[in-house]
Amino acid sequence: MSDQNDVRRSDALANRNKILDAARDAFARSPDASLNSIAKLAGVGPGTLYRHFPNREALVIGVYRHEIEALVTLAPKLTAQHPPVEAFRLWCDRLASYGRVKHGLTDVLHSAAAAPVHAEVYGPMVGAVGHLVTACQAVGAFRPDIEAEDVLLLLAFLWRIKDPDADPSQAERMLDLVIRGLEAR
Repeated sequence: MSDQNDVRRSDALANRNKILDAARDAFARSPDASLNSIAKLAGVGPGTLYRHFPNREALVIGVYRHEIEALVTLAPKLTAQHPPVEAFRLWCDRLASYGRVKHGLTDVLHSAAAAPVHAEVYGPMVGAVGHLVTACQAVGAFRPDIEAEDVLLLLAFLWRIKDPDADPSQAERMLDLVIRGLEAR
């Protein structure tokens, strides 16, 4: 019986992740994507979507939490595979791509229901940025007086760019400015 329960839990988790990935992609294209279209994109029935996410707000918050978790786990992977400043830039690129999703969902993400989630993910995000900053400081690339929380606040511009397609190089130019300001002199 335990094996059967494990399979059910594994299937449920796989469906949940498919729904979150499909919702992220759908919301990036259109913040007004219907839940039924997201279920179809995920390859699950509407009932499966509603079992995991009873309403649109729960799905949006789920996507937000899922994307933040991905960003947090990405930081140490990048520093293990790339030089620190390159890892920092790659992480910021991922943050910018998440910003395209977040931009159309700001009403839900600024609702009272999202407040506990923001508090829950803030510390891990500061930790991820801290990991990247510390790696850059360790090789002498970034100034030693930089605080991770300050850098995270500074990087908030990445998810505030309204239409990255209108000027695709804007995020890169702004990130260059940030990195120049963080560099050791």
